[in-house]
Amino acid sequence: MLYKNLEITLHKASPEQKKEKPDQDKLGFGVHFSDHMFTARWNREKGWHDAEIKPYRDFELDPAAMVFHYGQAIFEGLKAYRGKDGQVLLFRPKDNLERLNRSALRMCMPRIPTERFLQALKALVYLDREWIPEAEGATLYIRPTMIATEPALGLRPSDEYLFFIINSPVGAYYSEGFNPVKIYVEDSYVRAVPGGVGEAKTAGNYAASVKALTEAQKKGYTQVLWLDAIERRYIEEVGTSNIFFVLGDELVTPPIRGTILPGITRDSVLQLARDWGLKVAERPVTIDEVIEAAENGTLKEAFGTGTAAVISPVGEFCYKDRNIVINDGRTGKLSQRFFDELQALQRGFRDDVHNWVVRVG
Repeated sequence: MLYKNLEITLHKASPEQKKEKPDQDKLGFGVHFSDHMFTARWNREKGWHDAEIKPYRDFELDPAAMVFHYGQAIFEGLKAYRGKDGQVLLFRPKDNLERLNRSALRMCMPRIPTERFLQALKALVYLDREWIPEAEGATLYIRPTMIATEPALGLRPSDEYLFFIINSPVGAYYSEGFNPVKIYVEDSYVRAVPGGVGEAKTAGNYAASVKALTEAQKKGYTQVLWLDAIERRYIEEVGTSNIFFVLGDELVTPPIRGTILPGITRDSVLQLARDWGLKVAERPVTIDEVIEAAENGTLKEAFGTGTAAVISPVGEFCYKDRNIVINDGRTGKLSQRFFDELQALQRGFRDDVHNWVVRVG
């Protein structure tokens, strides 16, 4: 049950509870956390209740909490930006919360009241607005999460859940910054199968990818490019982002068909490309097609898209011990254009014709 009139209480951190803010030139990613958090609870009797913004603190969970045993955990990632004239801006936040609800349905978890929780998210960001970095390229990363908290053993959906939002000031996601990354094409492990939970942003999907990522990083690669689980030929997504290729005069990305995350940055790139009159295709693309295009010179660029890195140019793939260099390992013109346009939109320096940007406060 959704509650439009859900009351949200506010408990501000005392001066003693407030933290020292980190050096903006040494933020890293997901290392530091702001002074406040938002929490709300759900059970079958009350629906959503006990919603509050309060000082950041530890949780206390029963050892039998079902999230530990059966993996009902979903999350989102979005950012708050320091825009022109000091404005605080969010980029497509309602889309993130609506995607969280789609993940919730797939994982047999309750949906959240998006409008009410969006109000809470904005209030939380405004309260912790001093944590939004001013350094170029730095942002406040926002992590909404829901977990199953009922203390019970036995496989079934939990009857109790905790939803929370925490904020983290961050720098670049990859140590390379906006420079091209090297990616390892994984053909042994798989991330998702048709009919599974690949399209949901659930914790287990990321846990399943850690082994392949660790092995790729040991070989000197930044991320993993996943292939389909059936034929191990069709490209799906990178571990933390969707993937795009510029093949000849066409911008190509794999289609959303249940095994990859429907990325919000992915959707933004597709819309911008159509706005610019580019030839766009959402279609299956095989690793063999990419290799052939690299050999005949029609593979012009490749880049990942996601909230964390926004646009991440790919300079090299490794597939079956074979290295495939793209655009001489340099950032492509289209990758740069998308990055610049999205950064400008997110910070309020472009006309927002799609109403993607939400002002806070």
